[in-house]
Amino acid sequence: MRHLRFLRYMDEVARTGSIRRAAGRLNVTPSALNRRIMDLEEELGLKLLERRARGVDLTAAGEVFVSYIREQLNDAERMRSQLEDLRGLRRGTVRIACSQALAHDFLPQEAAAFRKRYPLMNFEVMVADHEHAVALLIAYEVDLILVFRPPFVAGMRPLMTLPQRVVALMPADHPLAAKAKVRLADCTGYPLALPERSTGGRQMIEEQISRSGLRFSVAAQSNSFELLRGLVAHCGMISFQIQIGALPEAMPAGIVVRPIDERDLSSADLVLGQLRGRNLPLAGAQFAEHLTTVLRARTEHAAGAAG
Repeated sequence: MRHLRFLRYMDEVARTGSIRRAAGRLNVTPSALNRRIMDLEEELGLKLLERRARGVDLTAAGEVFVSYIREQLNDAERMRSQLEDLRGLRRGTVRIACSQALAHDFLPQEAAAFRKRYPLMNFEVMVADHEHAVALLIAYEVDLILVFRPPFVAGMRPLMTLPQRVVALMPADHPLAAKAKVRLADCTGYPLALPERSTGGRQMIEEQISRSGLRFSVAAQSNSFELLRGLVAHCGMISFQIQIGALPEAMPAGIVVRPIDERDLSSADLVLGQLRGRNLPLAGAQFAEHLTTVLRARTEHAAGAAG
């Protein structure tokens, strides 16, 4: 499988946009790496790279070749994990991108449950907003995504969806904590700590604000949900997350969770997805099956509670 080494070299050049940087990461000389690429270009009769003063860009042929490379590397990883499974080792790496709401509790808990069955499995987790997560999937940088309100992309195949509502986080002694449900209009007189605008929950809130004409006092915004929880606890602010990332039993002492009235915000989907037409490496396929089972159980529980 020595040919895979050069495929990885070319993939690294595409990812870094630089022969020199790629060579440094791969522990080869830039001249040797460039020579290998030039030999390949001569063999194909096509230029794969546009060489510029500050790096390289893929040509149209280069884009096609790199897409082929990533398919080959994925197939090789899938074969390797299957061979290791036959040896009884159950080794492998789960590569997944998730929304930040899932990063603190849900995904670590499910990774722990999965590793109880397969203790030699490793995880590579990218925390990303929904658009970036899909881009990582399309670029073969992750095998799975678990994100809230992902954009529609023809190349993504949903494996499981779980409807999610947006909830409000607030101090236990906040005036709105006495309510069973919170209207967005109730929040207008209080300082808010909001996720950054790239998150699905923030976008849902802003869409409703635009429709209703409500005016809010945004005292803070951040790409860190941990920081937002801290602002709720220490500054008395109100923040918002999706249900799965704000389970009441997982909240720090002094923070309570209240649902947003459905007249203001309807539910939207949390989506587990993979690249359409792609055969997942065994580790990713097994973890996808695990998550599908967990999410389906939550869906059935929610349906039973509603009934």
